[in-house]
Amino acid sequence: MKSDEIKVAALKYFTIHGYEGASLSLIAEEVGMKKQSIYAHFKGKDDLFLKVLRDAKEAELSSKLQYFSKVDSKNPERDLYGFLQLIIDLFQKNEHLKFWLRMSFFPPAHLEKAIGQEVMDIEEKVQAILERKFQDWINAKLIVEEAAITPTFAFLGVVDSIMLELVYGNDEKRLNDKLASSWKVFWRGISQK
Repeated sequence: MKSDEIKVAALKYFTIHGYEGASLSLIAEEVGMKKQSIYAHFKGKDDLFLKVLRDAKEAELSSKLQYFSKVDSKNPERDLYGFLQLIIDLFQKNEHLKFWLRMSFFPPAHLEKAIGQEVMDIEEKVQAILERKFQDWINAKLIVEEAAITPTFAFLGVVDSIMLELVYGNDEKRLNDKLASSWKVFWRGISQK
């Protein structure tokens, strides 16, 4: 389907050049059509951008939901650390997540509010899943805590730190050191003594 081909090309150009640097002409050329033909599939650049963004958001959410569907509540240390590794792996291997992260941090000014709503939507969904998992681990006495929201927010802080390093940093050693240090302190804070 031509609209899917357009979105694949748009993902490539938006990821590499950002919103401003990606032109509809280049995207159209990539799929072997004229710029005007894009308008048969999308209202314009903003519409195309937001559809690519929502596809990226769904890819990220789907990966996280799939991961958590396999978590069984018996080994929080392995499962939480595995989630951090998943984020790193997805960013390094998945163009949708690279695009999603970059646009989350650097949205086009005129689309900032719409993108902010998309970001908060996925954040709230992931937070709800994590909070349920933490509650299960608390109930099973696998971690120490009274309210699931506390380790949930603390863990999301570790996630945010790793995501920031993925977007801004390009030093693998720093990323691994940050992950190891953050994880060590976080896990020590919630593990059974």
